Amino acid sequence: MSCQICSAGASSYITHGTHHLVRCQGCGLVYMDPPPAPFDVQTMYADTYNGATGSYFTKVDRKLKRSRHRIRRLARMCGGGAGRSFLDVGSNGGFMVEAAREAGFAAAGLEPDGAAIAWAKQHFPRNRYLHGLLEETDFGGEQFDAIYCSEVIEHAPDSNRFVAALAAALKLGGLLYLTTPDISHWRRPRDITKWDAFCPPSHCIYFSPANLTRLLDQHGFSVEWRALSFKPGIKLIARKRVESQQAKAAA
Repeated sequence: MSCQICSAGASSYITHGTHHLVRCQGCGLVYMDPPPAPFDVQTMYADTYNGATGSYFTKVDRKLKRSRHRIRRLARMCGGGAGRSFLDVGSNGGFMVEAAREAGFAAAGLEPDGAAIAWAKQHFPRNRYLHGLLEETDFGGEQFDAIYCSEVIEHAPDSNRFVAALAAALKLGGLLYLTTPDISHWRRPRDITKWDAFCPPSHCIYFSPANLTRLLDQHGFSVEWRALSFKPGIKLIARKRVESQQAKAAA
C-alpha cells in the first residue's frame, strides 16, 4: 500500500504480533499495511474506556484543568468563544467540551464509546453529545468555528478520509487543535515497542511534524502554532484556509 500522504513506496518497518508496519520512503510516515478493517475499527472503540472506568475518568479535576488551559489558547485565536461553535472529536468524558462551554462556546462532543457519552451526559449535561466515528457522522451541513481532536488521528486507518472529514466539519477560517504522538521525536525510545504510544492495531498510523503538516496542507489547512514538546508528541493549531475553498470552487 503506497503512502497516504506522498504516494511513495514503503519498506518494512516492524512486525509486531500479527501486525505489520511499513515506513514511507518519501515522507517517513509509519503505518499498518494492511490497515485495520472498518468492522474491526467499529468493534475496537465500542468500549474504549472499560465502561467509563479507565484512566480518562480518573483525576477529573486534573483533566478539566488541562482542558481549560488548552481552550484558552484556542479561544484567543478564535477571537473569543461567545457566539462560536465547538466540536471535540473523540470527546471521551466531555472534559474539553465542558471547558469550551465555560469559555462561551456552543459546545458538542463526538465519541464512539457509548459508555463514555453516558458518563459525559451525567457529569456535564449542559453540552451536546454525538455517538459515532467522525468519518461516518452526518452533521447535516452544520460546521463549527473550532474543532479539537486530541490523540485520535493515529487511530484512523485512512488519514486522508479523516482529515477531509475534519475539513468538511469546519467553517472557512476555522481552527483545528490537533495532537498526536510524534514518532520522530528525539525522546522516543529507540526500541519502539518500549514506547507507550506504540500500540497497533489501536494506533495504526504514526506521524512526524513534517508529514502531518503536509497532510493538513493537502486538505486546506495552514499550521499557525505548534508547541515545543519535551515529550514525543505533536500539538498544533491549524486554520482552514479560505483561499483553498475558493480555488476548489473555481475548479
